[in-house]
Amino acid sequence: MKVLDLKCSHEHRFEGWFASTEEFESQLSRGLVACPVCSTVEVSRMPSAPRLNLSSSRNVSAPSQPQANSAAPDANAIQARALRFLREVLEKSENVGERFAEEARRMHYNEAPARNIRGVATPEDAHALLEEGIDVMPLPVPAALKEPLQ
Repeated sequence: MKVLDLKCSHEHRFEGWFASTEEFESQLSRGLVACPVCSTVEVSRMPSAPRLNLSSSRNVSAPSQPQANSAAPDANAIQARALRFLREVLEKSENVGERFAEEARRMHYNEAPARNIRGVATPEDAHALLEEGIDVMPLPVPAALKEPLQ
């Protein structure tokens, strides 16, 4: 089993496990290797050192290395969860674009059907909506998620 360090075009780094280097190349050429964070198939192999798990070859006189806190959240895992959450929000909401403030008001005053919407509002518009009692939340969306969802 080959463990390869991979990177997508959006700089997300991840591991891929393949039967061989040839199998990786085959899957890559067929578009079967995708980033687990953003789902892009623009993936490349990173240089990496071979990994050997030889428990019998441990040198008992070697100084012990500090162990990472296994309870601490992994930054990549946090990023992946945040991107999955954003993707779900994008999938389950209607993009009303520049009409966000107008559409939020229409829904609040029962002039339009209630639904999940997203769009663009100036800070002044967002503040005015909040003063009217209309809940809004800024949601920074990375460029990778602004592309069509797969």
